Amino acid sequence: MTRLLVAALTFFLPFAAQAEEAVTTFTLDNGMDVVVIEDHRAPVVTHMVWYKTGSADEPVGASGVAHFLEHLLFKATDNMESGEFSATVAANGGSDNAFTSFDYTAYFQRIAADRLELMMQMESDRMINLRITEEDVETERQVVLEERNQRTENNAGALAREQFVAALYQNHRYGVPIIGWKHEMEQLSLQDALDFYDLYYSPNNAILIVAGDVYPDEVRALAEQYYGVIPAEPNLPERIRPEEPPQRAERRITFVDPRVSQPYVTRSYLAPERDSGAQKEAAALVYLAELLGGSPFTSALGKALQFETQTAVYAGAGYRGSSLDDTSFGISAAPSEGVSLSEIEAAVDAVIADFKETPIDPAQMESIRAQLRASEIYAKDDVAGIARRYGTALTQGLTVADVQAWPQILQEVTAEDVKAVAVKVLNKDQAVTGWVVSSEEEAQ
Repeated sequence: MTRLLVAALTFFLPFAAQAEEAVTTFTLDNGMDVVVIEDHRAPVVTHMVWYKTGSADEPVGASGVAHFLEHLLFKATDNMESGEFSATVAANGGSDNAFTSFDYTAYFQRIAADRLELMMQMESDRMINLRITEEDVETERQVVLEERNQRTENNAGALAREQFVAALYQNHRYGVPIIGWKHEMEQLSLQDALDFYDLYYSPNNAILIVAGDVYPDEVRALAEQYYGVIPAEPNLPERIRPEEPPQRAERRITFVDPRVSQPYVTRSYLAPERDSGAQKEAAALVYLAELLGGSPFTSALGKALQFETQTAVYAGAGYRGSSLDDTSFGISAAPSEGVSLSEIEAAVDAVIADFKETPIDPAQMESIRAQLRASEIYAKDDVAGIARRYGTALTQGLTVADVQAWPQILQEVTAEDVKAVAVKVLNKDQAVTGWVVSSEEEAQ
């Protein structure tokens, strides 16, 4: 990005950023929250139902059941045959899918606005009328096991990450993979799925988000007609997770797999997430990730390891603040030919130590500020992305006000804020350092 373009963005974007989405919220009598995001630029709508339950809410011993149930929801209901849901969406020119995370499970359709009622009719049907059989369970269990084989068992890096995350979270269910541990997935039963469905797939545990060419009164009437008649779940448990105990010692893991083509070192630190009314630290961590390991041309790790000393072929950092409970801040580096993992790790530690002591270049702060400002504005062109942003936030303890305040909070981050979170978070006593190698000989 040229200086001229950065200057132009810095001048113009604050005024554009003041335009918030037209968001209306209300709650049905049965406890279901509804969010309507108006965008009348195209006659399309995104219809989403988010359940405030994910893999971290699963009972011990049944890991993977949240994702397993996501698959089973595309089976039959009392009113639809197996596969009819997606076939109907496609026949009406739309697309649909679903996804599971630690903290939520979501189902969505993107379709012409005049098909919104049909989407509500079908989605509300599978909220209450799911009809799954032992045969469905056997078939879909093999599907999710194959998914695990493809994405995890056949991927050395994925297997390594699984081990590192399990070591990072000593007490919290974030240490269990979303897809589940294979030996527990193999035992998932019809009753496991039904128990999870009956308890958590209820209107008082769900958020309906409708974004696009719609009006709040229209959405309210349809929501009351289709979702409002579903009874609330009286036994819905309070959402309390086990907390991490104080972590007082560094953990190290060497993962050996002959399929590893490039050895690398990675480290994950426990880090604060975005909390309602308290997003400042998370915003500062966004800057820290960029300053420490964003662009290889401007970040501290990239410049020092890839260009100045050429000891690494890759170095980076990352942070995702979207999480109900403590999240993580990660760094990684892959050594150049002839550089050992011990040497590259020592080089990474030296860069981190220097970063904590050296003043941050004000020009770098302003450059990141401008990039974030531009990113927030460009994101407004993606209505489905906006709906997902609100869904993710609301299922993870944030509010509509928090979502709308986030861009300005990002703009207000100072160099002092970044330094403070760097000192707080970049502590090896609350981290897992992992080496990924193809042989023991490489683990030097």
